[in-house]
Amino acid sequence: MMTGLIRRLGMLMALVLAIPAQAAPLAAQHVTITTLSTMLADHGIGEWGYAALVEVDGHRLLFDTGAHADVVLRNAQTLGIDLASVEDVVISHDHNDHTGGLIALRRAMMAKNPRALSHLHVATGIAETRFDAAGAADTDFAALEQAYRATGGVVIEHASAAQLAPGVWFSGPVARTHDERNFPDDVFVRQAGGLVVDPVAEDASLVIATADGTVILTGCGHAGIMNIADAAQAIDGDARLLAVVGGLHLFAKPDAVLAATAVRLKGLRYLLAAHCTGIEATWRLRGLLGLDRHSAVVAAVGSRFVWGGTGAGAGIEPGRIAG
Repeated sequence: MMTGLIRRLGMLMALVLAIPAQAAPLAAQHVTITTLSTMLADHGIGEWGYAALVEVDGHRLLFDTGAHADVVLRNAQTLGIDLASVEDVVISHDHNDHTGGLIALRRAMMAKNPRALSHLHVATGIAETRFDAAGAADTDFAALEQAYRATGGVVIEHASAAQLAPGVWFSGPVARTHDERNFPDDVFVRQAGGLVVDPVAEDASLVIATADGTVILTGCGHAGIMNIADAAQAIDGDARLLAVVGGLHLFAKPDAVLAATAVRLKGLRYLLAAHCTGIEATWRLRGLLGLDRHSAVVAAVGSRFVWGGTGAGAGIEPGRIAG
């Protein structure tokens, strides 16, 4: 009996040893990020806002929805992009230049597919009441959330990083280790001592793991791109930065801040800078990072970042005006 028990224990131990250790997040094989809203427009309509379609190995999601109700909808039509098969929407933070198209897009697409844009991913704190300098309350996101739920949409709030698809992570709120004040100073939140400047604590990004390094997609980067890069490394364990895409809120920053940012982003291979990054800031970062007009570009509506798998290369398709 004892011999049989030992044999069974040995078999069980062999099975346990055969189970692989906890693996790193699965790496994406193909990545395409297409700009659907920003100020510069090669095709369609430009606006102060941001949105992008993310396609990773057949999974599609919409990241932010622009400012005006119909801009992303019209730009997608102009670019020949059908959003009806997209079920997941990510809203990076509670500013209306990233949330303005949500309801119009949901209603238009659900007429084709009831599940279109039916799952909304946000970070904890996004619905917190904001105040202006006069103390007037702003509850725009609470109203937006109510309208979205009324369409049958589901809101998923993330307090920490969450995997949305193989190799694709929603960062959740980002720790502010680096002192980057990349947010407006005229919006406030209430704390125990009274109103304080809103740090946009819910600001979140997408992190995409690839065999060539990490792709980061930001809406405004209010958490600070240095902090976001740290969070991305913590998520996928990869210190290499393949690409940063989206808004970095650096347009008003002095050269010293841009220099410090470039130090943290050292080794970055591609920058498709949109929205609030700023044209001058993009050019300064291009030089500081040793990039060129092919690898560091001001995004336009329709511009894309594409990665086709290790060995197949990566690149920015800037369009005519930014190329």
